[in-house]
Amino acid sequence: MESVIGWRNGAPWGWILETLCDGPVTDCRYDASSAIKHLLFHTMYTAQMHIDSPLGKVLLARTALGLAGLWFAEGQRDFPGTLNASTKPDDPLFKEVESQLQRYWAAPSGMAAHFDVPLDLLGTPFQQSVWRALLTIAHGEICSYGDIAQRLGNRHANRAVGLAVGRNPISVIVPCHRVLGRDTRLTGYSGGLHRKMALLTQEGHLVHGDRLHRPVPGQASLV
Repeated sequence: MESVIGWRNGAPWGWILETLCDGPVTDCRYDASSAIKHLLFHTMYTAQMHIDSPLGKVLLARTALGLAGLWFAEGQRDFPGTLNASTKPDDPLFKEVESQLQRYWAAPSGMAAHFDVPLDLLGTPFQQSVWRALLTIAHGEICSYGDIAQRLGNRHANRAVGLAVGRNPISVIVPCHRVLGRDTRLTGYSGGLHRKMALLTQEGHLVHGDRLHRPVPGQASLV
């Protein structure tokens, strides 16, 4: 199978690979069939549903394997737009996701609230490895992009990790909001910085301006 590496120059659809990859095309390790499959993710959703949240309306999407999307419907940078999937407000998985989100929002600030729903993380192998790392960040803890890069065995991959974190398709449940800059700056958030601040506050952190100020478990590990 022909490798994607080296397609940057002269490829009629090289710009697509730039979008899919978490860094320069020469840094990617995907074959052509994998790249094409990434273009088809939006056709894999089997159902969708909108729900309300304290931070605005949320769009849920699922596949046959589990929850594949949770996006804020307004102001989310990577909002997928119209999905080719039926609206199913009575879907059991959606009802369970909604119930667990309600418990999360209703919990007193700082009280742990955990999610336990099947997930289908649709992304490149590298993106999936980053998103799985996000799932290991416990409620009330934080980490840096460098922390995740080190966990993945490449301490120089901060930028690639940041791009993958920014493309996380399952907000809140896959907690990309718990990733900060190494100086505890909030940095960006695809759902909007005000939502990142609200989520961290919900989890017991003290946020002032663009920094997290309250010492919390895990903060000392920021690199």
